[in-house]
Amino acid sequence: MKKFVYIVTDRNRTNLHVGMSSDLMKTLDFYKQMPSLFFDKSHQLSRLVYFEEFKTEAQALSRFKVVSRFTRMQKERLVRSCNPDWIDLTIGLDYEHLIINKVISTQVILPLSA
Repeated sequence: MKKFVYIVTDRNRTNLHVGMSSDLMKTLDFYKQMPSLFFDKSHQLSRLVYFEEFKTEAQALSRFKVVSRFTRMQKERLVRSCNPDWIDLTIGLDYEHLIINKVISTQVILPLSA
């Protein structure tokens, strides 16, 4: 089962939140549905700016513990290393998720001919 370690931020990059999830899209939907869960509405965590994928929960937990202890500067460097413009990565993930679901739902199983 896949596990993800991610960093989300608000639109002004004021807060950087590190998290771990097995279903990244579901977690991000939760953040968007509960805008004032962690902070007030002006600091709504809505932008996924960094994530890593792991095969096991142990690997993800180990990485989560390391990244959680990073200073703000270290987290910013980590984000900039793969996302220098701080683009919201949920757009690409959502598109990828829709394409995969569309392909699965439109597959046709043909009978084997003898």
